[in-house]
Amino acid sequence: MVNDNQDFGWTPERGYTSQDTSLNMSGELTGYQRPMVMGIMNVTDNSFYPGSRIQGEDAIRHRVEQIIAEGGDIVDIGACSTRPGSTPPTVEEELERLRMAVSVTRSVKEDFPISIDTYRASVADSLLEEFSVEIINDVSAGEMDPDMFDVVAKWRVPYILTHIQGTPLDMQADPRYDDVVAEIIDFFSERIDRLTSLGLADLIIDPGFGFGKTIDHNYTLLKNLAAFRVLGCPILAGLSRKSMLYRLLGITPEEALPATQSVDTIALLNGADMLRVHDVLPAAQAVSIHMAYSRQPNFM
Repeated sequence: MVNDNQDFGWTPERGYTSQDTSLNMSGELTGYQRPMVMGIMNVTDNSFYPGSRIQGEDAIRHRVEQIIAEGGDIVDIGACSTRPGSTPPTVEEELERLRMAVSVTRSVKEDFPISIDTYRASVADSLLEEFSVEIINDVSAGEMDPDMFDVVAKWRVPYILTHIQGTPLDMQADPRYDDVVAEIIDFFSERIDRLTSLGLADLIIDPGFGFGKTIDHNYTLLKNLAAFRVLGCPILAGLSRKSMLYRLLGITPEEALPATQSVDTIALLNGADMLRVHDVLPAAQAVSIHMAYSRQPNFM
């Protein structure tokens, strides 16, 4: 699906305006007049960045409070690591972790938007039924569980489609593309058509930085992020502390916050509508600076 008429508030000439992204969450239309910040909370013990591993109710509560206090718009809760080569937990293990994390999050602030990071349709269905979570974030865009599209269409929930080549177990073995931007646009176009035919309107696309891409593929996508606006969907950029940063610089994920701030800023300038981050405050500050910058006139 290509929507040439839809305006999500961004152009290279004028940045963001008041015509921005709106999502139907829990039956209410929520509008955003600036890019959104999604704070990551991984209730796992094997996520690639140790600082994102949150264990126990007290730690979950503190993390949710931190995301809210630092200016986050959404918390993205994951219980199944998608780091390259990772082995997934069972469905029961994933559900147990997520139920506890969502319950604690609701107790902190009942109406704070929750995104569930899962590629399993049964997990998404259970969390939607039990907690009315606001967003499903699927790292495989329905590739790893063919029932996912039917589930998100049934619940009419905002759905994040992430591009991945392969699976988390093998995605970084030997990623290849003839034209990485064009191929991923085609990937999304086909899936957007299928989802809209099922009646789903609130779709967000994530090019999948680090998911079946070389370092060069990742930077090609970042430089050409605005090309994805032809699809007529908000764009999520998930760049936080990823290997495209720390391997390029010869550092560790723990040392990659300054690099994350750099690429998040580039993503905003190139049209990102949402940043998915481990460190909420720097991202929220980057959005504020970007908004001030984008509002200024161009005399060139």
